[in-house]
Amino acid sequence: MGGPVGRSSTSGEGTRSRVQHADREGGYGDGDTRESGDAGGSGTEGKATAQGPGRRSGPRGRSSRGPSSRSSRRAPKSGKRRVLRWVSSVLALLILGAGGAGYLYYEHLNSNIKKEDLTLGDKQMADHKANAAGQTPLNILLIGSDARDSKANQKLGGAKETFGSPPLADVQMLLHLSADRSNLSVVSMPRDTMLKMPKCTAPDGEVFPASTRDVQTNESLRRGGPGCTVAAWYELTGIRIDHFMMIDFAGVVSMADAIGGVPVCVDANILSRGANGRGGSGLKLEEGTTYVKGEQALQWLRTRYGFEDGSDLARAKAQHQYMNSMVRELRKGTKLTDPGKLMNLAEAATTALTVDKGLDTVKKLYDLAEELKKVPTKRITMSTMPNVYGTGTNAGRVYPKAGDAEQLFRMVREDMPLDGKASKRKPVEPKDPSAPVGEIAVAVRNATATDALGPVSGRAGDVEKLLKEAGFAKATVDAGNVAGAARTGVLYPSAELEGDAQAVAKALGIPVSQVKRSTDVSGISLAVGADWRDEGVYPVSKGTEKTPESAGAQNGEEKGCMKVNPQYTW
Repeated sequence: MGGPVGRSSTSGEGTRSRVQHADREGGYGDGDTRESGDAGGSGTEGKATAQGPGRRSGPRGRSSRGPSSRSSRRAPKSGKRRVLRWVSSVLALLILGAGGAGYLYYEHLNSNIKKEDLTLGDKQMADHKANAAGQTPLNILLIGSDARDSKANQKLGGAKETFGSPPLADVQMLLHLSADRSNLSVVSMPRDTMLKMPKCTAPDGEVFPASTRDVQTNESLRRGGPGCTVAAWYELTGIRIDHFMMIDFAGVVSMADAIGGVPVCVDANILSRGANGRGGSGLKLEEGTTYVKGEQALQWLRTRYGFEDGSDLARAKAQHQYMNSMVRELRKGTKLTDPGKLMNLAEAATTALTVDKGLDTVKKLYDLAEELKKVPTKRITMSTMPNVYGTGTNAGRVYPKAGDAEQLFRMVREDMPLDGKASKRKPVEPKDPSAPVGEIAVAVRNATATDALGPVSGRAGDVEKLLKEAGFAKATVDAGNVAGAARTGVLYPSAELEGDAQAVAKALGIPVSQVKRSTDVSGISLAVGADWRDEGVYPVSKGTEKTPESAGAQNGEEKGCMKVNPQYTW
């Protein structure tokens, strides 16, 4: 994703780098997407609503009770029931593949899905730590490819000089679904973020060595495929990635058409065209709210020239607005009450997506969607990796902002909601009750060190004394080398010790959400973290944090308008 208008471009790593790829008028950035004319329009399309089967007249609408029951007052209820039956039948065919043609169609949809390896890196990703209820979070990396590998993608992407070139990962968003499914966080990484690439081995055996200098993050996709983008994210953030989904230009258009339109808003008329009449996405909208779909939706997602300061950060903000709006539209249910539209959406989604091998069937994709649906819109938080601009030859590129970026990554790693709201869902009671506190062995570790500060001397011993005062006679100090931890936590290795671990947390006032199951310990281990560097009781108020201001967080219910740059209005 590109930086400010008119900045210079940096080549990629080694012989596979591209000349001027940062302004590859393409990606999901607004580049030289059209040779002539506007691809936009007034944007009024998509506002009409198709009639669902529940509004048809004729024999299907008759009641078995006879003509007297066919009053206009009863028709809507009958129609609604019929729609629900249709949807149920379609879902049964799609998800269960039940019998004959249904099974064949289910297999057809499965064959549409393109699958690749989850990671091409040589580092094994760390396992999730389960919460007190045994639940684990879910992280899905969304990748937007700028591939010009088909006539449809070439027409939509433009930039003829790039036809057939290896694609770039020009949109990268991490979806973090909390362990208790109470909240969803999205972290965007600007495409021009500079970082060190990890070693990646392509499925055909080609090895891409780790980079010795900073490389633009969207280069990862050309180093063997989306599995290298996953490896690059893990290298930078330490966040385990469970799945990825990748989509190209044509896929965005087909999905947007299948959804039927998403409302977006601008505070002035906009025409995304470069100063020389070329470049830009071609997006043309009138001030106010417009339902965009198809190619116009793609233009919105790619627009950089025209929004705010013309940077990739503004584009990420527009993408967040689109995603929030799309979620609200889909949750209204109006797009999914027509079986024909539902099947079109299933066809478009399976054809458009490339996924990891853990999401290789319609059933798995459906199950994932059901998990995501558990989160209320008001608990969805969109954010962008905190960043700063580079200098010298990398002016216009961005780097993770020291402190703030790591804080954001840590919150995701530790399953902390980015809106700062603690979960109101009650934890599941452990199957095995706690043993008498005098029989519970606890190893206390001093993990108070931070990147800037060393560990506070004696903190493990201080907390050991608090535990013994509470009756935990078998509490001891673990004097081994201990890595720092941002938050205090209680770890336990197996289900039979869960009740004991919760008893330790309760005795010290540590939130039960900070009790985790982990294979890294052989018994109950209490890590006194950087949030408890001072003496006294555990500071519960520090148990939740908000995402850094520099991440520009947006709530899923926000309906603001994108600010249009005055140079791109009409």
